[in-house]
Amino acid sequence: MKRLIDFSSYSSLKIGPKVEVNLIDELISLPKNAFIIGGANNILLSNNPPPLYMLSKKFSYIDLVDDRLIIGGAFKSGQINSFCKKHDIGGFEYLSKLPGTLGGLIAMNAGMKDDEIFNSLIDIKTQDARVKKEDIEHGYRFSKLSGIVYEATFKIQKPYSQERVELFSKMRENQPKEPSAGSVFKNPDGDYAGRVIEAVGLKGYQKGAAMFSEIHSNFLINLGGATFDDAKFLIDEAKRRVEEKFGIILENEVQIV
Repeated sequence: MKRLIDFSSYSSLKIGPKVEVNLIDELISLPKNAFIIGGANNILLSNNPPPLYMLSKKFSYIDLVDDRLIIGGAFKSGQINSFCKKHDIGGFEYLSKLPGTLGGLIAMNAGMKDDEIFNSLIDIKTQDARVKKEDIEHGYRFSKLSGIVYEATFKIQKPYSQERVELFSKMRENQPKEPSAGSVFKNPDGDYAGRVIEAVGLKGYQKGAAMFSEIHSNFLINLGGATFDDAKFLIDEAKRRVEEKFGIILENEVQIV
């Protein structure tokens, strides 16, 4: 089964063509040249992408079983936060301010401040087996997965903290409101991507309708009608200037497809 998606409206960056995406409703292994899009919150899609896949609604669920939380890979971050608030479960409050589906959140080891999805993760279910957290290489904004995240199990802690929700809300106050894919680059060791981007003169720098935000330099925003080429030019220019001036090789957080 396929779904026709217009990525210029579906993706968080609002860039991309209309593409038929393959819906996954059973456990499969992805072809080697395929890409799974999740909620398309952290991707820059070209006009010639590889075959695209996404989990169907069959994998959008959440269950509370004893002292464990079991969540389907297609379940959305906002829904996870709402469920946890209702059941007084803590440790997921940052998801109130982070978009995405569970699979993508785990793939990126998403988080804010010291909170990240791997903190409370027990294991994931792939097409082949259940894989324990200890057997998954992961770190700051990355994890090495052996397959699609169809389901994940988490340990539960209490209570739900409204104070932490407010803390994460304040952290988001300095981020632009325009369409973006979130942070473009991971922070270099001991530094901040936003600082070095600004230091090389790219804060507010614009190519076509794409721009490094004047509010937060590490956010690439779409002013309306930005193209893949506009965005890719700015990403490449930032990498070039930062390496030239600081010797730092910026690592993408946004996935270019």
